[in-house]
Amino acid sequence: MSKVFYLPWNRIDSFAAWLAKIGAADHVRENDFTAIKIHFGEAGNKGFINPDFVKPVASLVSGRKALPFMTDANTIYVGQRADAVRHALVAESHGFTTKNCGCPVIIADGLRGNSGAEVEVNLKHFKKVNIANAVNFSDSLVFMSHFKGHEISGFGGALKNMGMGCGTRAGKYSMHDTLNPSVNESLCTGCAACVKWCSPKALKVSGKKITLDRSKCTGCGECILSCPERVFSIPWDEKTSNVQEKIVEYAAGALKGKRHFSINFINYVTKFCDCYATKENPLLDDIGVMASSDPVALDQACADLVNSKFGADFWKHIFPEIDWTVQLKYAEQIGLGSRKYELEEFL
Repeated sequence: MSKVFYLPWNRIDSFAAWLAKIGAADHVRENDFTAIKIHFGEAGNKGFINPDFVKPVASLVSGRKALPFMTDANTIYVGQRADAVRHALVAESHGFTTKNCGCPVIIADGLRGNSGAEVEVNLKHFKKVNIANAVNFSDSLVFMSHFKGHEISGFGGALKNMGMGCGTRAGKYSMHDTLNPSVNESLCTGCAACVKWCSPKALKVSGKKITLDRSKCTGCGECILSCPERVFSIPWDEKTSNVQEKIVEYAAGALKGKRHFSINFINYVTKFCDCYATKENPLLDDIGVMASSDPVALDQACADLVNSKFGADFWKHIFPEIDWTVQLKYAEQIGLGSRKYELEEFL
């Protein structure tokens, strides 16, 4: 049974003291390059952790005579985070600066998202995974994850941040590659909003209707998020479970040989992932922050707490078709942690 620490949102002013009390940087050693893995937010949205919360983490790491840096990997969809230059500019515009956070930004997989290393995992879907260089070559890791809904996995938390978030662009393609959307052309108005987000150029408007070239589609899901008419949808079958498992296998690759700690923020909880470039309204009141050295226990505890606050299965409520427990069961199965936990609330 793993220990999970809980700081209620009404005690958020005690965040720095709480981090010190729970030993959030105890795994860091002198001279470590310590990656603080975080999502910098897509341009135009609010779905990201406030950069003010990074500084206490960086301060703890620096206090152990280590070298912290903030990092994230580039996206596979066409947007402001698809290359390192614009990605860094988005991070800066959202306040993730050395001055504000106490450490610099390094985009994990390089200029064009192709700087990575193969890590052997020997699991069901992958024998090797492609992990972004700045994660792979770091000595220790702190994951700061925004806990919210997700259109493929039901929720996105620490495991999602570790797996999808630490893969290179090639890695992200390999996690999505079996997931092609269904297309209801009768709903299409020909606005082409989806086309600009489609990195592999699998979409085009013909005769004022969208067409999808499935041979080019990588399954990134951005057409689903960008379409105002709900033309696209995920085909809910065994392939979505496979994507969850693939994300977990990438998480195993990111963690292999690394000392790590995870912090989840349960605030501004939205239905869709943080890559959704609109100002989506939160569905719940801010709940709090949870942390653990066990990412499986942490995500399980966060999911349970949200359900408790909601009074029912919140994740089934927002995505009835998704079994959100797949990622947790598989992560436990391959030895990333335990779904059983002991909760310790900050008093």
